[in-house]
Amino acid sequence: MAKLSLKHIYKVYPNGVKAVNDFNMDIEDKEFIVFVGPSGCGKSTTLRMIAGLEDITAGELSIGDLVVNDIEPKDRDIAMVFQNYALYPHMTVYENIAFGLRLRHIPKDEKHPNGKFTKEEINARVLEAAEILGITEYLGRKPKEMSGGQRQRVSLGRAIVREPKVMLLDEPLSNLDAKLRTQMRAEISKLHAKLNTTFIYVTHDQVEAMTMGTRIVVMKNGFIQQIDTPKNLYNYPENKFVAGFIGTPQMNFFEGTMKREGDAVHIRFAYSEAEVTVPYSYFYKARPDYLDGEKQVIFGLRAENISISPAAVKNSPAVIRFKVSHKEELGNETLVYGDINMEGDGYVESSTRIIIKCGEDVDLMPGDIAEAALDLDRLHIFDKETEESILPRIPQYNYLQAEVKGGKLHFLGEEAELPPAIFCEDGEYQLLLPSDAICSGGSIRAKLVSSEKIGDQTLYSLEVGGTRLFSVALTEGDAENIRIDMKKIGLIRNGEEVVRPMPLTATFGGVMKKNKVVEEVEKKGKTVQKKVIRFFLDIEGVDFPAPDRISAKLISALSARKAFEKQLRYECSAYGLTVTEKGIPAKVLRIADYGTEKFAVCAVGDKEVYVKTDAELEGEIFLTPDFETIGVIQADMDIRIV
Repeated sequence: MAKLSLKHIYKVYPNGVKAVNDFNMDIEDKEFIVFVGPSGCGKSTTLRMIAGLEDITAGELSIGDLVVNDIEPKDRDIAMVFQNYALYPHMTVYENIAFGLRLRHIPKDEKHPNGKFTKEEINARVLEAAEILGITEYLGRKPKEMSGGQRQRVSLGRAIVREPKVMLLDEPLSNLDAKLRTQMRAEISKLHAKLNTTFIYVTHDQVEAMTMGTRIVVMKNGFIQQIDTPKNLYNYPENKFVAGFIGTPQMNFFEGTMKREGDAVHIRFAYSEAEVTVPYSYFYKARPDYLDGEKQVIFGLRAENISISPAAVKNSPAVIRFKVSHKEELGNETLVYGDINMEGDGYVESSTRIIIKCGEDVDLMPGDIAEAALDLDRLHIFDKETEESILPRIPQYNYLQAEVKGGKLHFLGEEAELPPAIFCEDGEYQLLLPSDAICSGGSIRAKLVSSEKIGDQTLYSLEVGGTRLFSVALTEGDAENIRIDMKKIGLIRNGEEVVRPMPLTATFGGVMKKNKVVEEVEKKGKTVQKKVIRFFLDIEGVDFPAPDRISAKLISALSARKAFEKQLRYECSAYGLTVTEKGIPAKVLRIADYGTEKFAVCAVGDKEVYVKTDAELEGEIFLTPDFETIGVIQADMDIRIV
């Protein structure tokens, strides 16, 4: 059994097409992972890179504790099931399943002097796999005498007998009819439970993904859109693409605006007269500028979260009118189609078409005007331009009104001392307070409302001065005494960002070089000088010896020749730069004192760079990056190598 780790995986073809972009994921042992997305999204390419059938352009792939980038497919201890079965037509089912074992080389010992499985072992494994898959009675048949579902079982059997660490399945059910696909979905899920190994499954069918995966990777244009459980993907899509791709029928999308007036928000639906007024409490996580009545957004609601039942309409605070266009009766439920624009037709997908899922008979007829109640607890809102959710599960910022007076920041009835590093005049400001800047161990009193585990983070919902705040940086058990990490805050006045968060990352330019250097070596008991080739990282014109792991990754990703031609971008943390006797020339401009931490603000060329320091630095200094934490990006293709 094995855990998989994919770190900054890229696939770039010779013509420059990036099929997979910066794929990062840890797959736990025994998980059932599903890659899903439209054709051309990069899901099968990623699977083939895991299998070793495609070279990895850049990044690191590990199976267990072993990095397998340069290991042959046959040595990766994986098995793959393809879409087209790939059975040998002249062999029986038994021979097809056993064929791979007969060819496989294993370590030689007393029992296996030839480095091969014995006939008894092969027979036992084949019979066991056939029993698991229910094809024992077909072992003497040839593939042409079997149905599509039976052939797919044989293909699975051939993979099972290898007892692999990882099972890869590339759209194995796409050639089957609907009924057989449903049956085989259950069979594969049962097989995963029996084998107790890691499964990675590729499909374009979101129903397969939702019913089989413990976690799902949604992909589009080579990028990961979201990784989550089926339930979380359905309930908490991070962008409009995921929201529309997951779920049947597709989510309703309406364009519109929101305007806040006190504790109420007026929602207006574009291209129609539809409008509802709802409490502001639904929008705690939204940026204030989305509530100005001007910024365009997209509202998303699933068909089952809209109701036309009289009771729901009567009791709902959000009711809109629509004109019925047609309906689809599916037996146990009915889909009602319509348009909130009374001139719309409801047939064509548009920003005013509405689909409502009803669990009972519906006596509405085309042309009828009806009312529908919206379940605002299930409302999703997306930025019209970026299509990202503006109500994320973990908000990046808290947005507050604040006042600066006498060197202190006043907000929500509380005050906090501004550190010397923050310069601003007294007056009214909008405070951008990141969720990771609210920490434990301060003098500000907060009331813990709730906490929720989301992935590897815990989101704390707090109440301060009657207003909701969100934090991901609190210490477990201490959420009632908080402080603000001042280096992360922003202050806005009259639309201008007067105080910006301290930049935690510095970016430098350069290339990789190979130079001949003279080194002293021991030869026959004598110390002699010898010319050798060594690799260096040119960072802002200064050569640093390149660590072996970095030079190897650059040469592997860019090829030996191009590795020394391509422009590189280096990323260094403010905590990953140290002052040394030699290095990148810098001039100290000032010391930024944030109270608990101090940083030297340095000029490097035309850039300002922050360096963590406990010393009172001044004048000319030299900086050296920490090569254990440095990031290296190939600039023109924007490929992260390290």
